[in-house]
Order: sequence, then C-alpha cells, then structure tokens
Amino acid sequence: MAQGAGPASTTSLDDGIVATAETCLAAIGQAREAIHGVIFGQEKIVDLALITILAGGHGLLVGLPGLAKTKLVETLGTVLGLDARRVQFTPDLMPSDILGTEILDEDAERRRSFRFVKGPVFTQLLMADEINRASPRTQSALLQAMQEHFVSVAGERHDLPRPFHVLATQNPIEQEGTYPLPEAQLDRFLLEIDVGYPDRAAERRILIETTGVEDTHARAVMNTEQLLTAQRLVRRLPVGDAVVDAILDLVRSARPEGGDPSVAKKLLWGPGPRASQALTLAVRARALIEGRVAPSVADVKALAEPVLKHRMAVIFAARADGETVTGLIGQLAAKL
Repeated sequence: MAQGAGPASTTSLDDGIVATAETCLAAIGQAREAIHGVIFGQEKIVDLALITILAGGHGLLVGLPGLAKTKLVETLGTVLGLDARRVQFTPDLMPSDILGTEILDEDAERRRSFRFVKGPVFTQLLMADEINRASPRTQSALLQAMQEHFVSVAGERHDLPRPFHVLATQNPIEQEGTYPLPEAQLDRFLLEIDVGYPDRAAERRILIETTGVEDTHARAVMNTEQLLTAQRLVRRLPVGDAVVDAILDLVRSARPEGGDPSVAKKLLWGPGPRASQALTLAVRARALIEGRVAPSVADVKALAEPVLKHRMAVIFAARADGETVTGLIGQLAAKL
C-alpha cells in the first residue's frame, strides 16, 4: 500500500495543477481583457503590472504625469477584486501617516488605554504615488511592510491583509525636492515598469472614448480568493532546467565580480539572488497570462529588463561613453 501511494499522489497533484490552471487561465484572460478595455495602448505595461501581482510582488511604475499610472492601479484593484488605496507622497508625510498611530482612549468609567488606528497601508493594493518625494524615513516605513507583510508600531506587530501589493510611481524627469530610493528598497520591487507614451492609434481612441458624456469604467472579474489561487498556482508551475540555467546565466553575468567580461567592468553593482527569485516567479506568471503552464527562455529574455534594471548601476566612465543599464541588459539577454 505504501509503495503504491507515491505514484497515485503524484498523479493527483498533476491533475490538480491542470484543473486549477484551466480555471485560472480563463479568469486571468477575462481580467486581462477587462483591464485593456479601460487602459488603451499600454498592453505591455498592463501585462507587466498583472505579472507583478500574480507573482505576489510589488511594482515600480516609472513615467511622466498623465500616462494613466493612477488609472492603471485603480483599474487593477477593481478588476481583481482588491481593496485599493492611494497615498500621495510629499516631503512632509510622516511614517505614521502610512502605518497608523496609537491614540489614547477613555471609556465611560474614565479608564484610559491606547488604541491602534490603522493607516492606509492596511489594504490589499496600495498605490504609493511619487514615492521619491517623501523623506527617506517615510520611504523606509514601507520597507518592512513590503518584505515581511506586517508592520511594527510601538513594539506591537500588526499583520497586513492578504494579498498585499505596493505599486509605486516615480517621475523620471523632475529631481528637485526628491529623495532617490535606496538600493535596499529598490530590490524589494519585483519589476520596474517603464510607462511610455501611447502610439497614435491608442491616443486617438483615448480622445474619442474618454472625452464624451459616458466614460469607460472597470468591472470586477476576479475576487480575492481567485487571485490567491492564481498566485499559489504560479509557485507550483514547473520550470525546466533550460529556463533555470538561463536565469542563472543572465543574473550572474550582470555582476561586476564574476560577470560577463564585456559588461562586468562597466558596472558599479549588480543583481543579487533576489533578482533570480524575482525572475523565476515572473516568468511563470508571464507564461500563465499568455495561456501556458510552463515558462520558456523567451520569457526570461522578455522580462530581463524590468527585473534587472533597478538592480544594476553603471560606473561614471561607462556612462560618459554612452553606456546605459538598458543597453547592457540587452547585450546579456541576447546571449541566452
């Protein structure tokens, strides 16, 4: 009996993954279509944001104002059935404005006690708008929440809702009055998503469909339980040896020590093991939103830039010669 239980349980597990995958693929396809129905001309951006959430991570949206970053986060919250909140980061924002604070209460018998009032971080999808405008002290208030999924206030632990995701935005042009995120916090973002201008056809559609009497609104397609199921599925999807080797080759070649000789000497620092973990989860999520149950090396190439860009820096001499992080990542990805 014991010998026969092994194969049976393996078959059952495989059947369970297939059955869950079929259900999730249908739901994710509908969610993707619903988001594209509200966000025009940003198909790649939408897919990367969806990959971030399916992989259980956080995303950094980098783009100029007016490119629908806020609209994207709102739409994701609605379509995926998540409780979403937005915090506008400013220089005078304090950590307690995000995490919450303790207040002194007095009951009918005049007994006093402290009560914790939760801040906006206690949500499932938090938009940290212009995160680099807040002071480093306030930025760091999100660090524990993003990594540990709980916060500590006055020595007490307070767990965050599940799932919990942060989508932060940055303006890449304006630097006055900003505080660049430290490398330790940048590394907590699964992907850096560059939000560019829409093409002419998409912008034409924006003009026609958003300036009339009726505006297009998002609709709920998934709920929290379905999303959590999809996130669990992402971690159960098989990853072939070729894909694992491609991830290792890419990440290890992007380091100043022991990396690709043509690139290593141009780097100030490179990605650590967390980048490999992020890429392993992201390629699985990308396969899922494209209707596949296993990632490929093409997924690794496609996600190389958003996973590695914020985890690398180029030395001054290389920048003076016109080298960029994006260009170096492209060189490394082309060798896979």
